[in-house]
Amino acid sequence: MSVVTEGQLEALVAADRAAGRTIAFANGCFDVLHVGHVRYLAGAAAEADRLIVAINDDRAVADLKGSNRPVLEASARAELVAALRGVDYVVVFPDRTVARLLERFRPDVHCKGTDYTVDSVPERETVRAYGGRIAIVGDSKGHSTTDLLGRIRNE
Repeated sequence: MSVVTEGQLEALVAADRAAGRTIAFANGCFDVLHVGHVRYLAGAAAEADRLIVAINDDRAVADLKGSNRPVLEASARAELVAALRGVDYVVVFPDRTVARLLERFRPDVHCKGTDYTVDSVPERETVRAYGGRIAIVGDSKGHSTTDLLGRIRNE
């Protein structure tokens, strides 16, 4: 329910671990929130006691999705995601992948959407190295921001 810095997140995760809580981790651009995002995050939240959502910063989104993205700036995307039920902490990060954050916070479970398999998750070796688990969550990949933006542009 709150957007935090990596330093603040470190303290929050330490307190949660001290209280015996498990940690799930999800990530993405979340540029123009849609039902697929909501279902992905609901599935991730069901995997542990706390859910961290890492959101790519604006530069990383442009690198990943193209120069016309993001539509919404990182602070707005973070606030929207933080307002969703089941999301405990949101952190904005500058990297193209979340490997560094996974190594730093070592969540019990790293959650990815159904466009992945356990063996195709880019950070799978990072998660396995510290003893974490990967979960594929959410509904089938029938929703995409790119498709949604294309439909809007054609109206």
